[in-house]
Amino acid sequence: MKTLKTVEDLTTRLLEIQRINSAASLLSWDQETHMPAGGGAARAEQISTLQGIAHQKLISPDIERLLATWVDPETGEIRDSPGDAWDEPARSLLREVWRDYSRAKKLPSDFVMTLSRECSLAQQVWAEAKEYRAFSQFLPNLRTVLSLKREEAEYLGYRDSPYNALLDVYEPGSTIAALRPLFAQIKGRLVPLLKKIQQSSVQVDDTILFHTFDQARQLEFGRMVLIAMGYDFERGRLDLSAHPFTTSFHPTDVRVTTRVHEHDLQSCLFSCIHEGGHGLYEQGLDPRYFGTPLCDSVSLGIHESQSRMWENCVGRSRAFWRFFYPMLQQTFHHQLRGLDGEQFYAAINRVKPSLIRVEADELTYNLHIMLRFEIEQDLIEGRTRPEDLPGIWNLKMEEYLGIVPSNDAEGVLQDVHWSFGAFGYFPTYTLGNLYSVQFYEQAKLEIPHMEDEIAAGQLMTLQRWLGQKIHRWGRMFTPDHLAQRVTGKSLDPEPFLTYVEKKYGELYKI
Repeated sequence: MKTLKTVEDLTTRLLEIQRINSAASLLSWDQETHMPAGGGAARAEQISTLQGIAHQKLISPDIERLLATWVDPETGEIRDSPGDAWDEPARSLLREVWRDYSRAKKLPSDFVMTLSRECSLAQQVWAEAKEYRAFSQFLPNLRTVLSLKREEAEYLGYRDSPYNALLDVYEPGSTIAALRPLFAQIKGRLVPLLKKIQQSSVQVDDTILFHTFDQARQLEFGRMVLIAMGYDFERGRLDLSAHPFTTSFHPTDVRVTTRVHEHDLQSCLFSCIHEGGHGLYEQGLDPRYFGTPLCDSVSLGIHESQSRMWENCVGRSRAFWRFFYPMLQQTFHHQLRGLDGEQFYAAINRVKPSLIRVEADELTYNLHIMLRFEIEQDLIEGRTRPEDLPGIWNLKMEEYLGIVPSNDAEGVLQDVHWSFGAFGYFPTYTLGNLYSVQFYEQAKLEIPHMEDEIAAGQLMTLQRWLGQKIHRWGRMFTPDHLAQRVTGKSLDPEPFLTYVEKKYGELYKI
């Protein structure tokens, strides 16, 4: 039997590449959290240089020679010899390394460095443009990044649309043709549900959540919840950034960020829970395989399922707040003294079309994603000009959600993704919502008293289940194979749709 030991020469080289990538990620994390403003240009060059070196090493003759020993370099088919098969970890590793190598081989190293540099610079300009609510300030950088991403799609090759080449980076195998009917099915159920809620006689008051809340206490409470979830602060930390994110340099060093608004209790709280879900995934990867795809997340849709499960299925549930609300009420006694647990549950689950995606309710969140999905396809395919984005964004916000941003920070500048070239990323958020409920319902089946444990503040049972079922496998399985292993079926929107219809039907008595 051929095992990982058979490909040790390959994994040794992959480990060196991963260490270089980790160093680049550390510089990126610092750029978003602690770097002085004047360091931006130099930082872009540093990151670009490291990513260029990592790319050159990945497509080196050594890697090509080793891969060709075990894999057909054209098709990715693994070479089997009679009576000497590969075990599952080794076979999976070769499959995924070939995928990474074959993609990287199509991209010139100088292009990779240019893209990295321009995205690093664009992120810095985006942050300032958002602060000043000035899209025109960001527009030149966006034009540059967009042009480079179109060029990348041409290098990679694609069927039907250049957008498919970029989408495949984040969700392997996914295409526009597969997503459109899925999104149409979701929209077909969510829009009528939203109309029923808007016509309901039940009025949910969430104004209490927008009083004044001490920022240090908000952070302290968020940290406490992260610990209860199982996030290990010996292997992680919590910092502030303009846009909350999670980054990992190794399963023993996984960092999350949040943002705090003095007059919005939910922003820090739920971004901590959300990023904590991502952090648990990264901390749950098997460090024995560090440097290989077996210590990497399988897809962003699966990754997002972990954050959305913790944020929504757990963090917005009655069971969760049965335990944590008395502590929150004690932390902010003056503000919350007159609000009971059921009123708080209703407030944090209020359905109301809103401007900001990351603060949207469970129901309207997917409409935010569909809007972005449509816009970025048109950008990549050349049907939309970057300079027209603010107007197009506002028109689609009115069409989908019935509201219009009053400035660019509330509108087209609210997300960081396009600044760092993440075209094709947004659809994975909706896929994550679907996976999250599908996985959560399976967890409830296998752990009959799980929600009683959550109500008692015991979150580790779910954390351990996720670690065993999802986190530890890395990229051993494809997203579809993993979903079938965990739940017995491929991605299915029905559990999510049933969940929101039941939850909000009960809350709004419809």
